[in-house]
Amino acid sequence: MQSVIRALDAINEVVGRIVACLSIVFAAIILYDVVMRYALNSPTRWAFDVTTQMYAFYFVMLGGYALKHQSHVRVDLVTETFSDGFRRIVEIAGYVIFYFPFTYVFLTRSWEFAARSYAQGETTYGAVQLPVYPLKMAMTVAAGLLLIQGISEVLKLLIGEYYWKDAELVEETHHGS
Repeated sequence: MQSVIRALDAINEVVGRIVACLSIVFAAIILYDVVMRYALNSPTRWAFDVTTQMYAFYFVMLGGYALKHQSHVRVDLVTETFSDGFRRIVEIAGYVIFYFPFTYVFLTRSWEFAARSYAQGETTYGAVQLPVYPLKMAMTVAAGLLLIQGISEVLKLLIGEYYWKDAELVEETHHGS
C-alpha cells in the first residue's frame, strides 16, 4: 500500500512543481505588458487574455498538490479534540460522503464541458481569440488529480499516517517542547 501512496503522491508532486513554474511565465508576461503599456505607450492586445487563461490553468491544476501538502482550508475546531481513531473515522467518512462524490461530479461534468467546447471550437471574446477547450480540459485533468490524491489521503488514514501527526511535531518544534 505504501508504494501506491508514494506513486499517487508523486504524480501530484511532479505536476505541482511543473505547474508552479508557470507563475514565473505569467509574471513575466504581465511585466512585459506593463512596460509596453506605460513605458513605451504600446500596449499588447494579447497579454491580458493569455495571462488570465494561464492563471486559471495554474490555479485549477494545483488542487491535488495543495491537498497532498494539506494546504486547503480546513475547519477542525471540533475534530481536533477527538481521539486519533475517531478523528480518522470522521476524516474517512468525509472523503467518502463529500469528497469523492464531488470529485466524481467535477470529473464527469468537466469532461462534458471540455468535449463540448472542443466540438464547438469555442474561443475567448477578447482582442485575441484563444481556444477555450485546453483550459476546460485542464479542469478534467485537475479533477483526476484531486481524485487520485483523495485516494492517497484515505489510504494514509487507513494505515495510520495522518496529517495531524506531522502538524503536532511541527508545533512542538516551534514552541520549544
